[in-house]
Amino acid sequence: MRKSQFAYGPFVWINKALASIALVFALAAPVKGEQISLLAYGDSLTQGYGLLEQNGFVPQMRVWLKAQGADVRLVNAGVSGDTTAGGAARIDWTLSDDIQGIAVALGGNDLLRGLPPEQARANLGAILQAASAKDVPVLLIGMNAPGNYGAEYKAAFDAIYPELSAEYDTLFAESFFLGLQSGDAPLDPAAVQGFMQSDGVHPNAAGVRKIVEGLGPFYLELMRRAQGVSSLEKS
Repeated sequence: MRKSQFAYGPFVWINKALASIALVFALAAPVKGEQISLLAYGDSLTQGYGLLEQNGFVPQMRVWLKAQGADVRLVNAGVSGDTTAGGAARIDWTLSDDIQGIAVALGGNDLLRGLPPEQARANLGAILQAASAKDVPVLLIGMNAPGNYGAEYKAAFDAIYPELSAEYDTLFAESFFLGLQSGDAPLDPAAVQGFMQSDGVHPNAAGVRKIVEGLGPFYLELMRRAQGVSSLEKS
């Protein structure tokens, strides 16, 4: 009997070790949860101005997220020409109860019109407050002012996004055009000309693809935050 135990003992140890390893891998494997509904909230950049529907920001982001294994319902709430004031005016009825996370990309049209930075700050704050009231996590996507309005205007406008992000504890992406930038350097219009439409303001399909690659990881993190909120609600 002792000989038999000695003979088979190593195999028993190996089987136990394999079982332990299998358990570790099982715990580490991603658990597929329920579909998460996110809102892409913005202006023409979000809406997909000048592009075939499938080439727009939201459809391309859907494809990117699916390729990462994310089960996300991404709602296009981009309105061409919308300012931060327009976004604040429609947030209450757009942010429906089924939405679990929101990505806010507004401010570009405020810049094009040279609107006061304090107005943009107040409007964006109203949007973030509405999301906070519903316990909906936010990804705030920044906009950088051009230098033609003067250094004081640029400093005031650029500060809006990181300061509001810190105040409301949001995720933060420095720029919608992050995927077109080279490192920390500001966006170079000449360098990205091939990724823009003829108006020089809106990206073409290839430009959107780069933008999606830059913002995609932030959307994934927004999804994770939304899953965390969802889990807390169920516990």
